[in-house]
Amino acid sequence: MSLNRTPRANSLHIGFFGRRNSGKSSLINAFTGQETVLVSEYAGTTTDPVYKSMEIYPIGPCVLIDTAGFDDEGPVGALRVKKTREAMEKTDLAIFVLEGSPLLEVEKEWLSEFKKKQIPVIPVLNKADLIRAPEAVCSYLEDSLGMKPIVVSSRTKNGLEQIITALVRNLPEDYDTKTITGGIVKDGELVLLVMPQDIQAPKGRLILPQVQTLRELLDKKCLVLCVTADKLEQALNALSSPPAVIITDSQVFKTVYEKKPAESKLTSFSVLFAAYKGDLNYYVKSAKAIDSLTENSKVLIAEACTHVPLDGDIGREKIPKLLREKVGKKITVELVKGNDFPQDLTGYDLIIHCGGCMFNRKYLLSRIERAARQGIPMTNYGVAIAHLTGILDKISLN
Repeated sequence: MSLNRTPRANSLHIGFFGRRNSGKSSLINAFTGQETVLVSEYAGTTTDPVYKSMEIYPIGPCVLIDTAGFDDEGPVGALRVKKTREAMEKTDLAIFVLEGSPLLEVEKEWLSEFKKKQIPVIPVLNKADLIRAPEAVCSYLEDSLGMKPIVVSSRTKNGLEQIITALVRNLPEDYDTKTITGGIVKDGELVLLVMPQDIQAPKGRLILPQVQTLRELLDKKCLVLCVTADKLEQALNALSSPPAVIITDSQVFKTVYEKKPAESKLTSFSVLFAAYKGDLNYYVKSAKAIDSLTENSKVLIAEACTHVPLDGDIGREKIPKLLREKVGKKITVELVKGNDFPQDLTGYDLIIHCGGCMFNRKYLLSRIERAARQGIPMTNYGVAIAHLTGILDKISLN
């Protein structure tokens, strides 16, 4: 195992859950080999979830999530439990840390919630060095859980390798198999990337979806040409044959569509991420709700990153402008960013989410599931812009 700086959004998220003082933080420190999180003999030391990126062989890049005890009490304790529930929505695999005492109702409730959310659970009996008869306790817990806990000691590090083996065995089916470009781009093809470098791009760098897509295309041994929107025609004229695929920033979707060769497939970074991180079918189906909006409608725009508002911002300005041009100036458009996302969505007629490059797939899917459960259509930036500009049925979705 080694620490790394792999982007969290593309890493397997492993959450450590349990009662206060069950040894979650100590277990994470044993995993990382560092004093990664604060450890104390007092219950309730961990408040907000702590996220630590690291490499675990043979899994690859992972994020370990240390959470507050879900049995916390009082007004502040309730806030800590709320944060722990939010961390659950980002969790791909759960390490359920147990002590030697009988299971409490709160533990049974959380186990039921993990099952409902289809999150694999690995039960761990911690502090084995302090338990008089750990195997007997383990046997009792196995009868209660229907699963045999792994017996570990954070102090001696006994049992850590068994946890890693269990993690590998319980990896989600689609882990490390989904790709950004999916079946749209084949190995070795010529791909043209249209990447406007507006003020939203970090100074001297590309935005994350562009970087991740470019890296994947290089891994596929594709021939890649990158241009800004104003150089599109010049780039096409310089090529001896049309590109197999053109991937564009959604903001210039219509412009690129009007100039692209008939032979070239067209998609956008945001549409690719709709399938990679979210539920493309639900996004496309939900985009039709745009046609039913009126000036009395209410739209929520959700943005994963939290940057300072900028002129020409796609979520704050460009999409609202397109909506008002289509529906009317009085339509209500609200924006949330980062981890802020309402539990109750019933007041909205449509949700338009960004590509979600800053979130892991589990978390974005949990938002889609919440919207679907409440009967609220939810689409994303690229799909919405393609629909608003009349080209959704003309672009490549898969």
